[in-house]
Amino acid sequence: MDTIKNLKPANVFAFFEEICQIPHGSGNTEQISNYLAEFARKRNLEYYQDVIGNVIIIGEASAGYEDHDPVMLQGHMDMVAVKEPECAIDMKTEGLRLMREDDWLCAEGTSLGGDDGIALAYGLALLDGAYPHPRIELVCTVDEEVGMDGARALSVSPLKARRLINLDSEQEGIFLSGCAGGARVNMRLPFERREKQGIPCEVRVCGLKGGHSGGEIHKGRGNAICILGRVLARLGEKLDLCLYELEGGVADNAIPVQAQAAFLVRGRADQDGEAQSLSREECAQLTERICAEINAMLRGELADKDEGVRIETTAGEPVKREVMGEALSKRTIDLINSMPYGVQAMSSAMPGLVETSLNPGLLHMSDEKVSIGISVRSSVDSAKDALVGRLKSLAYLAGAGTEVTGDYPGWTFRRESPLRDKMVEIYRELYGKEPVVEAIHAGVECGLLAHKIPGLDCVSIGPDMREIHTTGEALCISSVERVWEYLLRVLKEL
Repeated sequence: MDTIKNLKPANVFAFFEEICQIPHGSGNTEQISNYLAEFARKRNLEYYQDVIGNVIIIGEASAGYEDHDPVMLQGHMDMVAVKEPECAIDMKTEGLRLMREDDWLCAEGTSLGGDDGIALAYGLALLDGAYPHPRIELVCTVDEEVGMDGARALSVSPLKARRLINLDSEQEGIFLSGCAGGARVNMRLPFERREKQGIPCEVRVCGLKGGHSGGEIHKGRGNAICILGRVLARLGEKLDLCLYELEGGVADNAIPVQAQAAFLVRGRADQDGEAQSLSREECAQLTERICAEINAMLRGELADKDEGVRIETTAGEPVKREVMGEALSKRTIDLINSMPYGVQAMSSAMPGLVETSLNPGLLHMSDEKVSIGISVRSSVDSAKDALVGRLKSLAYLAGAGTEVTGDYPGWTFRRESPLRDKMVEIYRELYGKEPVVEAIHAGVECGLLAHKIPGLDCVSIGPDMREIHTTGEALCISSVERVWEYLLRVLKEL
């Protein structure tokens, strides 16, 4: 591919290109897992592939490093697979179309998967080359983006390393040494459809920026699902409506950029419970006016944060169709509209760090239930549990059931870290400045692995990326090269 040709380091970008041609969205990692296993087989490397697809590849120490302590390198296989509405690529079966924009690599109409395909590319290039290093244990996990399922299920029995360099960070020169824990709350509201007649209407929230629900939650960007709840609640004050479609978001850890609802309008809402007649033209005018009013308010509320927000609406000719009943439609709308979102608390221990947050990231209506997926994060376990309990109570009041999945621990900051100290020293020697050592609100798998391997000393690094988990995701080419050179120097000196 011409986009990749002549990029440096050539071996890293060659492997990254191969990875990008393999569909590897969360839940669709079998092909990429087999690719990694085949890489190891072709090179006669020791490897382990478990039943869910995690892969561990062992590279024995190079000459002169046999007595050095082993090092674990770690990243995840899955990407948040999102695309523009008009993009024709099927991300479950097709590879990405890479593009270069100056010093940035991105993908046409889709997310790039630099998070965390670049970690795999670094690891494969290292094991494929002749570089000085201790024993390398490359750990590649599945489904990190949907709750760290791979790291949770991983058997660490083949691993000897007690030093871990995680390659799942997005800012060069920042050494992550702690992160929040998290969980996913899944709400399920069952219902039965009944045939009713009315005016079919659709409402669509779009034009938002989105972003990572951990790393960018503090930016105050709009959440399309929450905005949709607000719009539907306002419409429900004026219209007698019955829902028949709800859809929004692509992953619980991505701030949703789009959400839509379809419903039948049976007339004007009446306090006595009887709908008043309404023509199609009156219905269209009323919904357009209400949506325009809310859109104007949102443009003010989200100025300089999400100024592109749009609410679109259409109304059709009267029809009969299977819908959710009026009472349950109202309860569903109230549930979505009352959903908390965003930063809930800031850290008192580390100024500027988000402590607790949540993100309603998935909304779907099937023939028998409405499903809502919410990502909860906190660096304080009790605060995380309290927020999960609050969501359970909210669901109960709406008549919905809940299931908590993907619960993972936080990664506690270690004041004494020989690995971090050595990496900081090498960074200072190479660049003549200090790296930034910090904790983050987003989750990385170091916490889970540290719980499995007592005494594990961890640092997370990576090249510059922007707008991960969105179609604007991009990977900085020159930063990839600098981080590669730094990684090689670290491994040489460990």
